[in-house]
Amino acid sequence: MNETLLDLKDKRIAYRIYLILGALFISSLVVSNLIFQKFFYWDFFGMYTFEISVGILPYPITFLITDIISEIFGKKKANQIVTAGIFASFFSLLIVSASSYVPATAWSPINDDIFNQVFGATVIAVFASMMAYLFAQYIDIQVFHFWKRLTKGKHLWLRNNFSTFSSQLIDTLTVLLLLCSFGIIEWDRFGVLLLNGFLFKVLVAALDTPVLYVAVYIIRRRFKLQQGGELDMEI
Repeated sequence: MNETLLDLKDKRIAYRIYLILGALFISSLVVSNLIFQKFFYWDFFGMYTFEISVGILPYPITFLITDIISEIFGKKKANQIVTAGIFASFFSLLIVSASSYVPATAWSPINDDIFNQVFGATVIAVFASMMAYLFAQYIDIQVFHFWKRLTKGKHLWLRNNFSTFSSQLIDTLTVLLLLCSFGIIEWDRFGVLLLNGFLFKVLVAALDTPVLYVAVYIIRRRFKLQQGGELDMEI
């Protein structure tokens, strides 16, 4: 894939954009692991009622961001963000684990029981999420660039949706298998949560396609980047 060489000023701007996208990606990933225990329902215009974890709300953002990074900055930079997300998630896991071991004071608004009820399953959740995430994100990037090469940089909507659909199915299936295996979720909820989770992610992936186009268009225009081209930020 053709790469656009940047001068020093443009490299600095490109790195700022990359860092902002990376920060949004990591914060979305970490938050999704911390809030996953609350489940809600969503009536989609009377056609279908979703029953899903609130942890799923920020998760599609991570796939949108990796698609933007893959399209603009290339496969290598997308993989770097995924790796950074893994380290950030495990680091947050260590902090939560340490917090659960220190005793709460008598006047603490949140006592040990409440804290453990909310965050007690975080260790297993992060492990399950990371296993699913590891498979799904790297597959998403691989599939995205496969379609990018195949279409010669055209049809952004095709690689965005095809890569996300396949990776989200793997992500949803893997995390539910692990959560059910560890007893966090009952097996009788497996089927409905798999269907609801996957359909919700597919719906969001379809709806975020215009957002992807706008983001890619703005960045391409700023750096005079040709269709299908990538920014070379190497020093």
